[in-house]
Amino acid sequence: MIVDADTQQKIEARVFRRLLEHLDERKDVQNIDIMNLAGFCRNCLAKWYMDAAEDADEPVDYEQARELIYGMPYSEWKKKYQTPT
Repeated sequence: MIVDADTQQKIEARVFRRLLEHLDERKDVQNIDIMNLAGFCRNCLAKWYMDAAEDADEPVDYEQARELIYGMPYSEWKKKYQTPT
């Protein structure tokens, strides 16, 4: 499949949004579970988002990036959904 760069970027953005929706639907899956199986977690996604924003000269701090990935402040998500280890 050959698409132009703009179309590819739009497709990748949709895939990323779908990944976030999926993770939001699966709050029962803990970061450690994802990390053990896939080698990344929600926090990794936040760090990657932060790096990409910086590359685009639109800096985002870690807490802002985590709020975007988690759909709420991390502290709130942690209280509601993180299980004790």
